[in-house]
Amino acid sequence: MLEEPLGELHVGRDKLFSIVKANHLEISAKRSYHVTTNSHHRFHKHKNLIENLEICKPEQVWVSDITYIGSRNNHSYLALVTDAYSKKIVGYDLSDSLGTESSIRALKMAIKQRMYKAQSLIYHSDRGFQYCSDSYQKVLIRNHITPSMTESYDPYANAVAERVNGILKDEFMIERYNLNKYQLNLLIKNSVEKYNKIRPHYSCHMLTPEQMHLQNKIKIRTYKRQISCKASLATD
Repeated sequence: MLEEPLGELHVGRDKLFSIVKANHLEISAKRSYHVTTNSHHRFHKHKNLIENLEICKPEQVWVSDITYIGSRNNHSYLALVTDAYSKKIVGYDLSDSLGTESSIRALKMAIKQRMYKAQSLIYHSDRGFQYCSDSYQKVLIRNHITPSMTESYDPYANAVAERVNGILKDEFMIERYNLNKYQLNLLIKNSVEKYNKIRPHYSCHMLTPEQMHLQNKIKIRTYKRQISCKASLATD
């Protein structure tokens, strides 16, 4: 995004990074140790259908995750649904609990905005009780969406969802400020809109998620983790 205007000033990539570092503007990743997945239950569990699947078009696979936001005294949970091909956030919901209702609201938002309804769709998640519950599975069945779930505890098994979580937290800093729920909802809404429409992705050949989602010709850049994950999805 800055290549052309900085080129006129004779500022290249390395010099830009030096300027950013000198002004203490680097993005620092914050490690989170909050557990949001409880897979010790007797609800519905499904096979991993995307482990060796080539992702080649939008709305072929959606991935989901829940991330913790806030502090001990002011905590929230953000449920996200992301398209694995375009990296577009298609559904989200903020809640003060890990209950199933928030994840269902995020899923229904994604379904409402779905563009390619005639093609088949796989919905991939971890084995958290939210996704395995009867009420959640009924929404998938009613909308003819095929469920898929991680079968290992490899953190790279749901790489796209984890990456999007990191972008919202580290780049858009959605949890840095002590906001009430109304203000935080506005911040997240604004961040998701900018993420989808403005931020280019390396895996999308520097297109925005919105631009990537409107076509199916470009092959996404992917990586393969040699040790613990046979075929992970794209990073950015």
